[in-house]
Amino acid sequence: MANYTIKDFKSNQEVRWCPGCGDYAILAALQKTLPKVCEMENIDKSKVVVVSGIGCSSRLPYYVSTYGFHSIHGRAAAIATGMKVANPYLSVWQISGDGDALAIGGNHFIHAIRRNTDINICLFNNRIYGMTKGQYSPTSKLGAITKTSPYGTVENPFDPGNLVIAAKGTFFARSIDTELAISEEIMLEAARHNGCSVMEFLTNCVIFNNGSHAEISAKENKADRTIYLRDGEKMIFGSQRNKGIALIGNSLKVITIGEGGFTEKDVLTHHPHRDDFGLHMMLANMKGPDFPIALGVIRAIEDKTYQDEVERQVNEVKANSKIHCVDDLLRSGSTWEVK
Repeated sequence: MANYTIKDFKSNQEVRWCPGCGDYAILAALQKTLPKVCEMENIDKSKVVVVSGIGCSSRLPYYVSTYGFHSIHGRAAAIATGMKVANPYLSVWQISGDGDALAIGGNHFIHAIRRNTDINICLFNNRIYGMTKGQYSPTSKLGAITKTSPYGTVENPFDPGNLVIAAKGTFFARSIDTELAISEEIMLEAARHNGCSVMEFLTNCVIFNNGSHAEISAKENKADRTIYLRDGEKMIFGSQRNKGIALIGNSLKVITIGEGGFTEKDVLTHHPHRDDFGLHMMLANMKGPDFPIALGVIRAIEDKTYQDEVERQVNEVKANSKIHCVDDLLRSGSTWEVK
């Protein structure tokens, strides 16, 4: 197997995103991660495939030097599932926007999660339809002023983390376009995970929704409004590193270490690999102004996968079948000769 570098995963295509688009950062993170994935899984780059739907983010397969498939709107998860089942040795990466995955593709999205197909879903969330010029999406904020909601949306948005975990998802992680190192880390963990890995990337659309996530991504706010969860580490955050997440009764609470009798011992330790459905749901659902938004791997539990179960069933049926070739099939029922 070749010793790949980032250059091996950069295509010769001109990147056609608006200058300043958050998608550039996620593309860079993927290009930097794929050499590590090939090394970790001991595979050739010919075993890597990138699938997308329709939208700005879905142009990404053109910009990575791998096999790829630019599919139709909302159908990326179905095609990615088919690829993985047909060839379980592939490393399959799905690229979808919040509209592509959660609106027209919502049904395919939740069933890929429910089945636990071993694919890696990169969900670009800029809270807007960018390619079609600024209509509100399933993740647009309540009251957002857009081309199709000139007086403000009247719909509550989807929360991708809640959606994934409620669909019995085995892996959910989150990053921001400005956090390249976190994006690379969760991509590598997603590749390592055996099952459906969903990564939400909070990205900025500089043209139609500039400042999409400014409340947490702005430099002056980030330390107090985000928390980076690491396996086995205390949930501590803040510019002074003196705030933490505690479980008081059945609810999460932000505490200040050294105040109100709270110490570091009261701060929760993150365990993404424990099947703690309720806690993982609460962590994914944290949002301002009362809570920081959680970044990193929030949930990563083991369960049987769809493609493994399909393969097991096929092998079991073949072993017990009396039909081993077409001739056996033709003679398996009532037969007669025509003279």
